[in-house]
Amino acid sequence: MEEKLIGKITHYYDKINVAIVELKATLKVGDKIHIKGHSTDFEQIVSSMQIEHQNIETAKKGDIIGLQVEQKAKEGDEVYLAQE
Repeated sequence: MEEKLIGKITHYYDKINVAIVELKATLKVGDKIHIKGHSTDFEQIVSSMQIEHQNIETAKKGDIIGLQVEQKAKEGDEVYLAQE
C-alpha cells in the first residue's frame, strides 16, 4: 500500500481525542489515514473533521482541521493518506 504525506499535527487535545492538522493535500471523510511519529503509529478511517467547529466532508490543501483520532497523537506527528 502506498502512502502520501498529507499533513502534520500541530496540536493535540487529549481530553477530546482531537488532533489539529495542517493539510498539504485534500482529505475527505471516509479516507484511510496513517499517523506516524516517534512513538505514534496507527491507521484509521476519517470519521469526523471540522474547521472552526463546523463539520465538513472535505478539506483542501492549506486548511487547518480538527480531526477525531482513535489513539493518542502528538504534535509533530505526520499524517499520511493510505492509497490502494
